[in-house]
Amino acid sequence: MDTKFKINDEITVDSRSSAGHCRTPAYIRGKKGVIERICGQYPNPEEIALCKKDPQIVTLYRCRFKQMDVWDNYSGKASDTIELEIYEHWLIDA
Repeated sequence: MDTKFKINDEITVDSRSSAGHCRTPAYIRGKKGVIERICGQYPNPEEIALCKKDPQIVTLYRCRFKQMDVWDNYSGKASDTIELEIYEHWLIDA
């Protein structure tokens, strides 16, 4: 499987806004993390929601973020993380 990113690559989630169906939560946009795993390639759910006839096939990644980098005033351990599955078209090189 050809992918843009590899495990442990540093990424930033695109901060653009999105109208309609979107699987990328607003709170994670603009945040930096790393690729934890490559989940596979699937039809783009944003295009499916718009009833596009032949949705683009896109790679889905599990990305890991430090909680303290995601939430302002996070008071937990510095080692605490959150993992989210994010499609490739929402990720840019860090």
